[in-house]
Amino acid sequence: MKPNAILINTARGGLVDEAALADALRHGSIGGAGFDVLTVEPPNDSNPLLRNDIPNFILTPHIAWASHEARQRVIDEVVLNIQAFLCGQARNAVTPVTV
Repeated sequence: MKPNAILINTARGGLVDEAALADALRHGSIGGAGFDVLTVEPPNDSNPLLRNDIPNFILTPHIAWASHEARQRVIDEVVLNIQAFLCGQARNAVTPVTV
């Protein structure tokens, strides 16, 4: 990555080597990082990204799903899935791929 790049992880913990990222942030190999999830949740004191010497790292609470809108969408989707099932319709179906 370029030295001015900012890495954002709002997906899953464990996708990024946290020790390597901490080292890259300290040495200016990357401009910054913002995460809302870490490999171990809740995080413990041994996480290398939570040291005081990394000012270009931001960690936010992993609660994006908790907004009213997000919870309502989950409820709406569940209702649609149940209705489709009761009507014998496929919804959100994944077609298997053979290799």
